[in-house]
Amino acid sequence: METRLYKQVADKIQAMIATEGFACGDRLPSERELAAKLEVSRASLREGLIALELTGVVEVRSNSGVYICDRPGHAPLPEVGPGPFEVLSARRVIESEIAAIAAQLATDRAIDAILVAVEAMERDHDDVATNEQADRNFHMAIANATGNSALVGVMNHLWDQRGHLWHKLKEHFQTEELRKETLGDHRAILQAIASHDPAAARKAMRVHLGRVTRTFSA
Repeated sequence: METRLYKQVADKIQAMIATEGFACGDRLPSERELAAKLEVSRASLREGLIALELTGVVEVRSNSGVYICDRPGHAPLPEVGPGPFEVLSARRVIESEIAAIAAQLATDRAIDAILVAVEAMERDHDDVATNEQADRNFHMAIANATGNSALVGVMNHLWDQRGHLWHKLKEHFQTEELRKETLGDHRAILQAIASHDPAAARKAMRVHLGRVTRTFSA
């Protein structure tokens, strides 16, 4: 099986650490410098750094940089499934169409379920765990609104791919601005579905997931 991109990038970072004499406690170059040096995108670099953080090789410190924690010969990376940006890319394709189908077929009861999830996210904005569950409920309610159990299964699978890499990435790079914009995005998606406007629902979902991708990769 082909090695996942984030593991390839993590290997490049470890090789650089080993060959360039970095010591425990040293700060790595900036993300921009590292991405250029290793010839990878900022998104792929972040995934590689987060993978190394999960193995204890580096520590990502918000508003400070990335620091060497340990210098094993070559720390094995766990297989943690597809990278966060792979999942986001798939979701942007699939969920946009799910939203469009939901706009065509949603019953009043299905729309109410989406509304309940939106209101829960707004009410529990400052409770991370509860907000995360409400976010999942929102996206699953839209899938349920299609009346297609296969699409519901696909959405469950995609959501379950949000593993350790995703949660670490979110922990480090999600901003309060994004959290507030997400609430607005969800309201726009709900409005398009409630108005039975497939084109608007498709666009609103693409805008939402595109915003998340840009925030986590910028």
